[in-house]
Amino acid sequence: MVEFLTMSPTAGDGKYVGVPWEIEPSFHYNHQIARVTEQTGFSSLLLPVGAECLDASIVAASLIQSTEKLKFLYAARPGFISPTVFAKQFATLDYLSNGRAMINVVTGGSLEDLGKDGDSLPHHLRYKRTEEFVHILKRLFTEEIVTHKGDYYSFTNTSLFPKPVQQPRPEIFMGGASTAGKRVAAKLADIYMLWGETLENTKARIDEMNQLAAEEGRTLKYSVSFQVILGETEELAWERAHRLISKVSQESIAQRERYRVKDESVGHKRLETLMKDAKDNNFVIGPNLWAGLTQVLSGNSIALVGTPDQIADRIVEYVNLGFEKVLLRGFPHLEVIESIGKEVIPRVQSRLKESHAHVQV
Repeated sequence: MVEFLTMSPTAGDGKYVGVPWEIEPSFHYNHQIARVTEQTGFSSLLLPVGAECLDASIVAASLIQSTEKLKFLYAARPGFISPTVFAKQFATLDYLSNGRAMINVVTGGSLEDLGKDGDSLPHHLRYKRTEEFVHILKRLFTEEIVTHKGDYYSFTNTSLFPKPVQQPRPEIFMGGASTAGKRVAAKLADIYMLWGETLENTKARIDEMNQLAAEEGRTLKYSVSFQVILGETEELAWERAHRLISKVSQESIAQRERYRVKDESVGHKRLETLMKDAKDNNFVIGPNLWAGLTQVLSGNSIALVGTPDQIADRIVEYVNLGFEKVLLRGFPHLEVIESIGKEVIPRVQSRLKESHAHVQV
């Protein structure tokens, strides 16, 4: 059965996007998010990384106390933290939470954003560093004593205490749409993460990654991420979608466009192409599929827009492409996570169960 993930808005939250956030990412708000996430059918909570976000490891450590089963997928950038320090942080959290920590290794696509943390390595070298970072993590998780001398990291006779609770080692989530990113993920990732695109584009990407992984003698699992905008009717859902960006100024959109010019992320550029190609169609790129948020958001910005039944139908279509994990979020997060948990997840599970029963017959 498919697993559902969501994300905690550790940079801030609100009813509108493209304007200053109304809701601070406070201790109380993050705990509300975690509790509702656990209570409404999600298995895991993503804690993002970035100069504008709270530190993911500290947020995760604070949230294990108010949850029992929820897993925390927290992100790390190889250019921001050494693999030995991250392995220690991760293994400690995994130990204290009894195996509820998960890893999202994020190489990063914006040199401007990375530069805020002092990382100026060129794009092609960043993925070489990521490959070395992940290789070291795997060794630290599974070997007693590790010595490593590489292009980016070197250390002698290093041991990791505690070892992760998860055996033989924790799974590693990675994304990356560039040639270098795809090859590193095919070689080292356990779960390859995609942002939602059209069904056709998404199937092509899975087919490509399956081929690249096969060349490495490996197989991959997959996750896909969407924004969700729900309404009792499809008309109401589309009204909410347009309301989300109703306070965005043309200057903000122009500023975002200037930022895109310097952005090196191939994944971002794929979403921007979808957005621009659909501009004359109110940014609709498929049934219940909208790229309007891509005007003002980076990364996971393609939205599923519609009634709970319509959203469930669309999710099942993506699951049938081969996704084992689906990340769903929206604005404001607390309200949308609760609605997804109550109105969408049960519908998806019911459809998949029914479909599986038909296949067995």
